[in-house]
Amino acid sequence: MKFSAARDVLLKPLQAVIGVVERRQTMPILSNVLLVTKNGQLSVTATDLEVELVAETEVDVEAGGEITVSGRKFLDICRALPDGAAVNVSLGGDKLSVRSGRSKFSLATLPAAEFPGVEDIKATQTIAVRQDVLARLIEKTHFSMAQQDVRYYLNGMLLETGGRYLRAVATDGHRLALCAVELDGDALEEQQVIVPRKGVLELQRLLGGESMLEIELGSNHVRIQLDGIRFTSKLIDGRFPEYERVIPEDSANQLTADREVLRGALHRTAILSNEKYRGIRLIIRDNSVVLQAHNPEQEEAEEELEIAYAGDDIEIGFNVNYLLDAIGAVGGEEVNLSVVDSNSSCLIRQPDNAECKFVVMPMRL
Repeated sequence: MKFSAARDVLLKPLQAVIGVVERRQTMPILSNVLLVTKNGQLSVTATDLEVELVAETEVDVEAGGEITVSGRKFLDICRALPDGAAVNVSLGGDKLSVRSGRSKFSLATLPAAEFPGVEDIKATQTIAVRQDVLARLIEKTHFSMAQQDVRYYLNGMLLETGGRYLRAVATDGHRLALCAVELDGDALEEQQVIVPRKGVLELQRLLGGESMLEIELGSNHVRIQLDGIRFTSKLIDGRFPEYERVIPEDSANQLTADREVLRGALHRTAILSNEKYRGIRLIIRDNSVVLQAHNPEQEEAEEELEIAYAGDDIEIGFNVNYLLDAIGAVGGEEVNLSVVDSNSSCLIRQPDNAECKFVVMPMRL
């Protein structure tokens, strides 16, 4: 293996895949990236056995080949070189030589044959969608994914297809976020897959722009091709909860408020909430809501807002972080909160927009 390229050309694929490389690995090969050169192309692959990223770039290939080398060390070397520097990379024995100007580095390698890879994912359907549309679906739902929950199927995001719609749903058992988008083209097969948390966050980092991409859904993997990068993730094997059952019906108790004003008031009141439980009380009555918080130090915060409301008087408690996440994800200038009573979940959404819905369960204060 022997190739040369400008520093910036090498940096781009290395930076694209490095998020998958874990710092502490039980398997040394997973700290490495797989470098493959042929036909004027360098492909860089990283995996943690759950998520795989492959990035390609054009380089000047003198001799093709494949080898694995420490991903972070190779990236740090390229980063440390001056802008516009020419980099020459060659393999001699079991060492990878990296030269640029008067700098020379010799890196340890491991055989490419030991590197685990995912080839064919046996896709059952392929969906064409714009990058910004998929990015919006993830942006509006990812915060509701669970972290290290024993119900492993909650530690990820449900992607659901059916009819002309692609839906993203996430829940941690205390809150739920759903966003759907109608796609052009033929009706889609009905299918549900759960993408693990790390895969969702990695994909969110990669998405940008408005170009089209293809989502390939298999029984065990999802694969997405975008801008010279191929993303593949294992799927979580399990049944996602029947999320439609926890989305409350519309209530007559509809609170409508300026989104930024309500967010600001919640932020201020939350300063004196219990640091562990983050509880905040909402006292909702005719055209006003009072926000209250207190903590074990006997400190209290209270703020009253004018809102549009003509329903029953309701006093209800929530985790303020959950409310802020949901209200932050709602688009538009106004936000609508629908509550049946003090023991029921709250449905949060943008008025006159059925695409995205957010549900927050109440808490006892």
